[in-house]
Amino acid sequence: MNAGHPQNADQIAYWNGPGGQRWATRQAAQDIVLQPVLDLLIDRAAPKAGERVVDVGCGSGASSFALAAKVAPTGHVLGVDVSEPMLTRARQSAPQGLPVEFALADATIYPFVSESFDLLASRFGVMFFADPVTSFANLRKAMKPTGRLAFACWQEPRENPFFMTPLAAVYKHVPKLPPLGPEDPGPFAFASEARVKRILGEAGFSGIAMEPCRVELDVATGRGIDAAIQGALEIGPASRALEGHADEVRAAAIASMREALAPFVKGDAVLLPGAIWIVTARA
Repeated sequence: MNAGHPQNADQIAYWNGPGGQRWATRQAAQDIVLQPVLDLLIDRAAPKAGERVVDVGCGSGASSFALAAKVAPTGHVLGVDVSEPMLTRARQSAPQGLPVEFALADATIYPFVSESFDLLASRFGVMFFADPVTSFANLRKAMKPTGRLAFACWQEPRENPFFMTPLAAVYKHVPKLPPLGPEDPGPFAFASEARVKRILGEAGFSGIAMEPCRVELDVATGRGIDAAIQGALEIGPASRALEGHADEVRAAAIASMREALAPFVKGDAVLLPGAIWIVTARA
């Protein structure tokens, strides 16, 4: 990868280190968990056959593959991400014959071909920019004048038991993670409707709309509460909070997590509520 934007250095380091590797390893399960979000995004983005799409923060490729299936056979999807481990997984799992390619690149400064894309899409890939106005302005230059944007981002933490239920259980046993500022890169960086509209407006987008959507996400992927706990221990805030703690602390935290998740068990599923924005705009 060519050098990224200097302010994105921490994110680039994280997604190419053990963190990115864990996400790549969890890819198959995570794609099942987040399928309801992808379904909403594809519906609102409405990709059509023949369109050219850029998928920002494409990770291990599930969103790129779904978009490519809609624009095939004459369209094209470019998936962009800073994570080598996740893009390696994306290239390995790409279905044969889909019009999709991947670029290891920082979308903030990547030299996209001007006015070449009909659609800019992202599932949880745009909240990690250190300077989002600069990033979206660069992406907008890559879009045709008729181009449109559609992405999914998380609402406030308190609206998302998906994150907070396992984390609150773990916090009974370990210190809290350092708080992120409201504009720091991270999962909730785009929770504020006013902030997102300001960023996109300053980057030159118009017709900005934000649709609040509720989802139920099966953190067990149909494999019961033990699988749900294992998932929380592998990626996400609960796993980060437990890093480096002794086995007996982890065991106590796991017991609390089991208790906290019990009310959400339905058969072999563990359905945690989530709240997202589907953001749409015109170039």
